[in-house]
Amino acid sequence: MHGYGQFCPIAKTMELLDERWTVLIVRELLSGSHHFNELRRGVPRMSPALLSKRLRDLARAGILLRQEDGGRVRYELTPGGRALAPVIEALGAWGIRWMTQLGDEDLDPHLLMWDIRRNVALETVPDGRTVMSFHFTDLPARGHDRWWMVVHRDDVELCDFDPGYPTTVQVTGPLRTMVRVWRGDVSWAHAQRDHGLRLEGSASAQAALPAWLSLSAFARIERPSLPTV
Repeated sequence: MHGYGQFCPIAKTMELLDERWTVLIVRELLSGSHHFNELRRGVPRMSPALLSKRLRDLARAGILLRQEDGGRVRYELTPGGRALAPVIEALGAWGIRWMTQLGDEDLDPHLLMWDIRRNVALETVPDGRTVMSFHFTDLPARGHDRWWMVVHRDDVELCDFDPGYPTTVQVTGPLRTMVRVWRGDVSWAHAQRDHGLRLEGSASAQAALPAWLSLSAFARIERPSLPTV
């Protein structure tokens, strides 16, 4: 890590946080990821070697603890690490308001589906097994264009292969549209009416899907301007 040579606490903080990927790793830890492979699901374009290095850096800085957990390594934020929560939330709130342009390179289906998976409102999903499938029509076939979530009342399994169960509800449409719905840029109704999103399944499952999936933690933040719905 390179220093700024300043005593300013902002400079000292940024000596740690402005290393590439570091803030996103803290985001993942705050979102409930504790094991290496879970963290990788949230930063899929980061190399495993660099992730290991950044975790060591955060441990040395006193931001996280590395603990043995039944033969696996578990990462836990320290009080100092947890105190970064309002900082990360403020960055997300600012970004959703003011960094509104999304390039094609920003549309990562792995991150989208992982974020959806960990925000499923389990208390709203019926008892038994509920299967949600997603088909992103603007991605190449076998290019991570199809995903499935198998939901039970206490668990969500995310698959990039057909798990072989009957589908309860299917979402079909462009990845960009689903990202915009998830971010709260457009409503479900607006996406279906004007942006090529289509739901298939029973009427009750289609009606319940928005409540099952919830939305991004930043979706309800007020924007300077929103599309008319």
